[in-house]
Amino acid sequence: MRIDAHQHYWQIERGDYGWLTPDIPVLFKDFLPADLKPRLDAHRLDGSIVVQAAPTPEETDFLLSLAERDASIKGVVGYLDLTDDRHADHFARFDRHPKFVGFRIMIQDMPDAGVILAPSYVEALRSYAERGAAVDLLVKCDQLDPLIELVELVPGLHGVIDHIAKPRIAEGRMEPWAGQIEQLASYPKIYCKLSGMVTEADHEGWTAEQFIPYVRHVLTCFGTDRVMFGSDWPVCLLAAGYDEVVDILERALPDTWGDAEREKLFGLNAKAFYRL
Repeated sequence: MRIDAHQHYWQIERGDYGWLTPDIPVLFKDFLPADLKPRLDAHRLDGSIVVQAAPTPEETDFLLSLAERDASIKGVVGYLDLTDDRHADHFARFDRHPKFVGFRIMIQDMPDAGVILAPSYVEALRSYAERGAAVDLLVKCDQLDPLIELVELVPGLHGVIDHIAKPRIAEGRMEPWAGQIEQLASYPKIYCKLSGMVTEADHEGWTAEQFIPYVRHVLTCFGTDRVMFGSDWPVCLLAAGYDEVVDILERALPDTWGDAEREKLFGLNAKAFYRL
């Protein structure tokens, strides 16, 4: 099974995508399964994991309704706000759907990432870890210290870092990101998505070579069994097309990688992580 482990769909008229505005014309339109199908077919991908793009339970309901009608959607990663007293009720409702595979916590959008270390937040994540729930972790590189502390407090967390934690690729900076990624990879239940990299580079002037040290470092730290390919389509269109995103990753892979390693990266690891 070949899977794109991270992409999005949205309908603007739904009204809960506050970050999507006419000032971003390339993204300010509907993106639905029919729009992605040609790219999935071109890269022999069987389908994708669709990840929430709005911080509302209603958007998760919308994505699950799309999944009911489209076989290419292999799983939906929904939204859950662990500071909301009703998060367990929302999770229980989502979890009744056969294509609900996990939820994402949006640390990136938190003014103070220290919120994730509050006792109630940690306790909530421990309860989800005990039931084996898959958790996507949307985090920026300057928020990795609190995330490391969180994983220390919840070592059983079945989590995946989205977008390799958004290092400063445009600046060519590796540290302290590289050391923090190594720390996070020491926890065997933490995975990493090789996704969302192109938008962290210069949107107009990136080169494929810029991504090689970041990709290689993630692969060194997480190995072949805990990494996943994700296009981050259509957000990637801010800087590159779908085909370019795939090409960037392929060109960054070690020469020693063969078909077995690629099969894990391009699907089998996502299948295992999300228990498809």
